[in-house]
Amino acid sequence: MGAFGGVGMKVLITGITGFAGSHLAELYLKEGADVHGTTRWRSDLSNIRDFADQLTLHNCDIRDAYSVAKTVEEVKPEFIHHLAAQTFVLESWRAPQETLSTNILGTLNILEAARKHPCIVHLSGSSEEYGAPILPAELPIKEEQKLQPVSPYAVSKVAADMLAVQYAKSYGIRVVVTRAFNHTGPRRGEVFVTSTFAKQIARILAGKQESIIEHGNLEAIRDFTDVRDIVTGYFFAAQYMIAGSPTTPLKEDYERFNLCSGEGRSMMQVLQTLLDIAGVRGIELREDPKRMRPSDVPILVGSNQKAREKLYWSPTIPFEKTMEDLLNYWKERV
Repeated sequence: MGAFGGVGMKVLITGITGFAGSHLAELYLKEGADVHGTTRWRSDLSNIRDFADQLTLHNCDIRDAYSVAKTVEEVKPEFIHHLAAQTFVLESWRAPQETLSTNILGTLNILEAARKHPCIVHLSGSSEEYGAPILPAELPIKEEQKLQPVSPYAVSKVAADMLAVQYAKSYGIRVVVTRAFNHTGPRRGEVFVTSTFAKQIARILAGKQESIIEHGNLEAIRDFTDVRDIVTGYFFAAQYMIAGSPTTPLKEDYERFNLCSGEGRSMMQVLQTLLDIAGVRGIELREDPKRMRPSDVPILVGSNQKAREKLYWSPTIPFEKTMEDLLNYWKERV
């Protein structure tokens, strides 16, 4: 499938029923891997229903250290992709305790389990860790950029990142952190901005909503990549931690990579792209105060130079194709 070839190994994905987790599971299945995933009793399995019979699912709450340790001991994975988290930034202000508990303690439990049952760990970080203010001279953002989180969610991801460094240096666990910038595509939850837009447009097309789109901050600029490209980056990053790449031998037990397109788009541009694809005109835009964050990062645009050089990874799916697939996903559901 690229720089590191086939897999044929045992992998554990936390958050396998989620947006990125389900796409990552699909990718590993295509590679012939033995794919295991964690779920909870209330997990929505709709994202994996088409291939659930090819997976081995384990009931596990990542906040429960015993549950995590027991699952890792049973599976004995070669790789853990830790994607389970509270990922909605706006929700982290409404439920900061749950966000910190899930994202920090969950990560700690994964690292502790990996210490007792050695395997390579991939932690899904976030561009939100970089925070604000980002100066024009600091763009595009590289991995060495100072971390200045401005939301409880971002703080939780920085803490998880630092735990990864500590466990790699203290116990020699091989850990790779990917800081994915905004990513979207089919299966994106409706609370996230691109799906919020796409679902409203789909409802307008179906005659189920007035020609009004409610929105948050349309001036924020973000770096969007298709989720299917992002999970390929997750795959390559985990493979890299075996021994590095042919041209870049692995020197440290801890690595981090930005996964991004390197191109910034305002939320207004994102919305306009969807409207153009849908062929919708005469839409009224209405700002919804509930969709505004207490503090926001004006611009997040990343550099993927390190991922290109070490992982041989770069996005392949055009933004317009991602938006078309996302809109079609919501059309089918509306």
